[in-house]
Amino acid sequence: MTQTHKPVKAPTADGLAAAARQATQKGPPPVHLWNPPFCGDLDIEIRRDGTWFYLGTPIGREALVRLFASILKREGDAYFLVTPVEKVGIRVVDTPFLAVDADVTGTGETQQIRFTTNVGDTVTANADHPIRVTLDAQGEPSPYVHIRRGLEALIDRKTFYRLVDLAQSGKHGEEDWLGLWSEGRFFPIIPMAEL
Repeated sequence: MTQTHKPVKAPTADGLAAAARQATQKGPPPVHLWNPPFCGDLDIEIRRDGTWFYLGTPIGREALVRLFASILKREGDAYFLVTPVEKVGIRVVDTPFLAVDADVTGTGETQQIRFTTNVGDTVTANADHPIRVTLDAQGEPSPYVHIRRGLEALIDRKTFYRLVDLAQSGKHGEEDWLGLWSEGRFFPIIPMAEL
């Protein structure tokens, strides 16, 4: 007697959304605990401005973007949407999230900087959620804040410039840097010697 196997069904955005809704009914999904088999790539791309695209078209439903963001997982330099039963690859141009606002309370070393992302995550910059700044070849800064499990948010320009106005001098290594304080931690932006 010969056995017949069901053909493997290609992943779809609708199927993934349905599985994600099921998985998120009891709170934030524990994607870090899920290790389902890889099912292939899905034509989803997250652009540098935080816009999610499916098949080349922006995903206009904010609830769907937030749902997909809740099941996003990073492994090395690759990004996946995962459910308990499937894992699909997606493309991320820079980072998956965009920090669109920051609330600052306090001053000096006890200051707290709380970021809000385009998908509704909120984090306070600290040892677990560091701020880092890279410079491109032209010296243009790209500031980031860690959100969760290796996933970062690019801090949008208006928010970053607002924060730069609050920057102070501090030690980073042996040098004086301009940087930001949050929850007792100093996050360097640029060496004072380069200002």
